[in-house]
Amino acid sequence: MTQSAPTSAAALAERFEPGDGDRSGPVRRTPDRPTPRRSRPAWMSGVVANGVLLAAVAYTLLPALWLVMASTKNLSDLFGTNGFAPGKSFSLGSNLSHLFQAENGIYLRWMFNTIVYAGGGALIAAVVSVMAGYAFDKYDFRGKEKVFGLVLVGVMIPSTALALPTFLLASKVGLTNSFIGVFLPGLVFPFGVYLARIFSASSVPDAVLDASRVDGAGELRTFWSVSFPMLRPGFVTIVLFQFTAIWNSFFLPLVMLSDPKLYPVNLGLYVWNTTALNQGHPEDYLLAITGSLVSIVPLIILFISLQRFWRSGMTAGALD
Repeated sequence: MTQSAPTSAAALAERFEPGDGDRSGPVRRTPDRPTPRRSRPAWMSGVVANGVLLAAVAYTLLPALWLVMASTKNLSDLFGTNGFAPGKSFSLGSNLSHLFQAENGIYLRWMFNTIVYAGGGALIAAVVSVMAGYAFDKYDFRGKEKVFGLVLVGVMIPSTALALPTFLLASKVGLTNSFIGVFLPGLVFPFGVYLARIFSASSVPDAVLDASRVDGAGELRTFWSVSFPMLRPGFVTIVLFQFTAIWNSFFLPLVMLSDPKLYPVNLGLYVWNTTALNQGHPEDYLLAITGSLVSIVPLIILFISLQRFWRSGMTAGALD
C-alpha cells in the first residue's frame, strides 16, 4: 500500500517556512539592526554654535553699551572710569545741552541735512527701483537680460569705489560742495532694482495684471492701483536699506563737501573727533560721543515703526 501524496497546501507549507519568502504566512520580523550613527564634528555641536552666537551678540551690543555709558559721563569720568561702568555723576542732560548749543547749534543742522539726504534719497530711489524691477519682471523687451546683467554688475561694485569718479564728474558740471552733489548719487540703487524684481515675481500674479487690462486699465494705472499695493512690503524694505546706506555714507560727503553747513551728521562727528584728537580739544570727545548716540535714535525709531512691513518683506519668497 503506497503512502498518499500530501495536499498542495501542506506541501507548500513544508517547502516554505513562514517568513522565508512566503508572503502568505506570518512575517517573521528580524531584529532591527542598529543603524550606525554618524559622529557629528565637534565644531557643529550646540555648545560651539551657541558660543559663536554669543560672541556675535557681544560684538554687536558691547560698542552700543559703551556708547550709552560714555554719553552719561563728564569729561573726567570718561577717561577716569571703566568704559562699561557708570560714572560718578550722571551728566547726560548737560552733555545733550552742550551738544545742541555747540557752534550755534550746528549739530541740528547736520541732523537736518542727513534726514533730507537719507529720507528724500531713499524714497525716490525706492520708487525708481520698484518701477524698474517691476518692468524687468513683467515686460519683455529687447536686451532685457543684458541690461539686468549691468544692474547686477552695479550691485557688486562698492559705493566707496565710485566716490572719486563721482566727485570728478560732479566737478566737471560744477556740483561739488553742493546739496545736489551728495543727494543725486543716492538716487541710484542697483540692489533695490534686484530686490524689486524678486518681490514682483513672488507677489504680483500675471493673472491679476491680465484681469486689470481686460477691465480697461492702462499700464500706469495697473502699476499704481493693482501692483504697487502688493509690492508695498518690498518698497518699505528697499527704503530702509537705502536710508541706512545713505545715513552711513561717509567717503562721498568727505570728498564732495567743504562747507560745514552741508555736512551730514557722521562727517560732522568725524570733524569733532579729529579736532579732539589732533588739536587738543578733549571736550570735543563728549560732543562726538553724545552726538553718535543721538544720531542712531532716528534709525531705531524708523525700524521699529516700519517693522511690520520690512519683516514681511524680508521673508517674502521664503519656504515654510
